[in-house]
Amino acid sequence: MNLRKQLIFLLGISISAFCTAQITPKSVTARYIDAPINLDGVLDEAVWETAEVAGDFQQFFPSDQVSAKYPTEVKVLFSDTHLYLGIYAKKAPGDYVVSTLKRDYGALTNDNISLLFDTFSDGTTAYFFGVTPYGVRREGLVSEGGSNFNNTWDIKWQAEATRFDDHFVIEIAIPFTSLKFVEGATKWRFRPYRWNNQSNQQDTWVKVPQQQLLSSLADMGELRFERALGKSRTPIALIPYVNALADKDYASDVSETSFKTGGDAKIAVGNGMNLDLTLNPDFSNVEVDDIFTNLTRFEVRLPEKRQFFIDNSDLFESFGNTFNEAKPFFSRRIGLARNAEGNLIQNDIIGGARLSGKLNNDWRLGFLNLQTARDEANEIASYNNMMLAVQRKVGSRSNIGVFWVNRQAAGDEDYLNPDDNYNRVIGADYNLASSDNVWNGKLYLHKSFQPGDSEGNFSSQATVTYNPRRWRIIQDLVYIDQDFRADLGFVPRRDVLKWGNGIQRIFYPKTGIFNTHGVRLLSITYWRPSLDYKKTDHNYSLNWETAFRNQASAEVTFRNNYIFLVSPFDPTRTNGATPLPGNQGYHFNQVSLEYQSNNTKVITYRANATLGRFFNGEITSVGGQLGFRVQPKAAFSLGFNYDGIRLPQPYADADIFFATFRADLTFSKSLFWNTLVQYSNRQENLGINSRLQWRFAPLSDLYLVYNDNYFTGTFGPRFRSINLKLTYWLNI
Repeated sequence: MNLRKQLIFLLGISISAFCTAQITPKSVTARYIDAPINLDGVLDEAVWETAEVAGDFQQFFPSDQVSAKYPTEVKVLFSDTHLYLGIYAKKAPGDYVVSTLKRDYGALTNDNISLLFDTFSDGTTAYFFGVTPYGVRREGLVSEGGSNFNNTWDIKWQAEATRFDDHFVIEIAIPFTSLKFVEGATKWRFRPYRWNNQSNQQDTWVKVPQQQLLSSLADMGELRFERALGKSRTPIALIPYVNALADKDYASDVSETSFKTGGDAKIAVGNGMNLDLTLNPDFSNVEVDDIFTNLTRFEVRLPEKRQFFIDNSDLFESFGNTFNEAKPFFSRRIGLARNAEGNLIQNDIIGGARLSGKLNNDWRLGFLNLQTARDEANEIASYNNMMLAVQRKVGSRSNIGVFWVNRQAAGDEDYLNPDDNYNRVIGADYNLASSDNVWNGKLYLHKSFQPGDSEGNFSSQATVTYNPRRWRIIQDLVYIDQDFRADLGFVPRRDVLKWGNGIQRIFYPKTGIFNTHGVRLLSITYWRPSLDYKKTDHNYSLNWETAFRNQASAEVTFRNNYIFLVSPFDPTRTNGATPLPGNQGYHFNQVSLEYQSNNTKVITYRANATLGRFFNGEITSVGGQLGFRVQPKAAFSLGFNYDGIRLPQPYADADIFFATFRADLTFSKSLFWNTLVQYSNRQENLGINSRLQWRFAPLSDLYLVYNDNYFTGTFGPRFRSINLKLTYWLNI
C-alpha cells in the first residue's frame, strides 16, 4: 500500500471513529445487588464503592460550552425490587438555597438533583424524580419531548440526604413497582441534571444546547442494567377517602352539612398500562385557581389540578391546536356545568374509569369514561363523557395519534336542549419532533358531529418550528369552522383562518451582565371565512428579551393591534354600560415591560407594565409581586395587578384591581400549611383559602380546608365552608 492510500485509509478510520464517538451516548451501568440498601443518605455500604460513576457533568447555564464547576457523581444499583441511586455533589461553601420542606418544590428556588428515566426509550415521555439537599422530594411525568412537565403525579419512593458545608449526599430508592417498563429491558434512556442555585449554575450529565429546555428528552444518555429486568409488577392501590363538610351561603341564608365517602383505585394492566377507577370523587382539597383579569373577548384556559386526570394526561390533552386555540378534550369541562341562569357551577361526578399507558415501545392507548350527575334543581342533565385515543410512534421521536371524543346525554329531560343531546369529535394528529429537537411541528384535522349538523365542522392546523442555536422560526396556519364544536374541549373562538409568522435571533454574549438576549418579530393575523375572509384581528409585535447571568430576566415588547368587532363589546364588563359599537375596526399600539429578579434570593420581586391605546381609548396596566423566604420553613408573597381603562364618552371607564397574599409554612416534611388570600374589586370579593395538610403515611393525607368569602362593598360574609378530609393509600 503506497503512502497516499495509507493516508486515505487512516483518514477514513479517523472520520469513522469521530462519527461513532459523536453518536454514541454516554452510559452508566447499574450493578445488580441481592441485598437492600440502608437508606440514610451516607453511602457507607461497600457496594457503593464498586458502582460505576456517571460524572463529568456539562454546564447548561450560564454557558453550555464548559464543564461543570462543581462536580456531581451519580451511582446506580438495582435489586429485584428497587432501583437505588447514590449522589455526591460538591458545592461552594455557604448556605444552601432551599425554600421549602414540602413535596413537589419548585426548581427555581431550591438546590436539587433531578433524574429523567425514559423507560420505553421513545424520546417523548419520561418519569422525573428530584431531591433537594434536605431530602425533600418531587416527582412528575414529562411528556411532549420534555416541553410538558406535570408534578401533580404521585407515587411511593424514598430519599434521604446529608448536608455538609462544601458538599451534600443523596440516597434514593425507587420501587420498580412504581414504574412502567418493558419486561426484559437491559437499558433505559437516562439523564441526571442539577440545579446549583447557590452558584447560579445548572449542570447536566449529557450536554443540552441552551436554546433547548433542560428537561429535553432529545439529549439523553443510557442506563444499562447488568441483567435483564423482570416484569413491572405494580400492585393494586386503593385510595379511599372520607370528607366531612359544613358550609353556609350567606346570600341565600342556606346552610348545609354533609358527609361524603368515595375513592380511587389504581390497577396495573400488563407492563405499561394503568387502569384508574373513581367512585364519587371529591376535589375539595385541590388548590384554588389564581384570580386574573381577562380583557379579551375569549375564554382563558386554566390548568388541571385534579389528581385523577393527571397520569398520562398528555395522551388525552395534547390533541389539537399547539397554542390552545382548539383542543378537542379539556378535562376541566368534566365536573362543571351551566345552570338555568347560565352560571358555571360544580356538577358532581358519579364515577368513571381511565385506562392509559404503553402497549409497547411504539403504541400508546388511552380510554376515559366518566358519568356526571343529574341536577334537577339547576336544570343540568346527566352526561356520559368519553374519550378514546391511540398514538403510534414514528421515526425517532415523532408520533401519529387518532381519537374519538363523545359527550352523550343520559336522559331526555324537558329542560335539555335537543342541540345538546350529544357532541362527538374525531380526528388525527401528526406531531413532529426531530431527534435533536431542532425541528418541531404539528399537523392535525378534526371534525365534530352534533344533532342535525354533520357537514363541514372542521378544525385544522399546520405549524412548524425551526430552532437551531441562534434562531427560532415559526410558521403557523389554522382553520376552525364556524360550526365546529367540542363540548368537552377548549375552543375559545371559531370561524377563523389564522396565519402566524415568528422569527427570533438569539445572542450569546461572552462577557457582561447578559447571559442570552434576543430580538423577535411576530405577526399573527385572523380572518373570518363566513364574512368573505374579512380580516378581524392582527397582532404585530417587536420584542426584546434577555436572561441575565444572575438568573434574572427582562422583556420589552411593542405591539400593533387591530380588532374588528363584529358585535358590540364592552371590554370593561361594567353592568349597564354602553358597549363599543360593532361592525367597526379599532387600531391601537401598546408598549409592555416586564422584569423578574433572581428567584434564588430570599427576597424576590417581579414588575410589569403596559401603556398605550386600547380600542378607542387608553390603558395603563401595572402589576408586581414581592416574595420573602425564611429558608426552609416559610415563604410569603404579595402580588397585585391594576388595569386602568379610559374610554371616551358614552363608554365606561374602569379601574380593575386585584391583590393576592400567599403564605406557605412547612413545619416538617409531613406537615404543611398554606393560605391564599385574594381580593378582586371586579368580583367584589375577598376570598380566603387556608389548607392544613398532614401526610401521616406515604401518599396518605389528612386535610383541613377552610374557605371564606366576603362582599367587599358591605364587607359582609358571602360564603363560608370547612372541610375535614382523610385519604389513605393502600397497596394490595
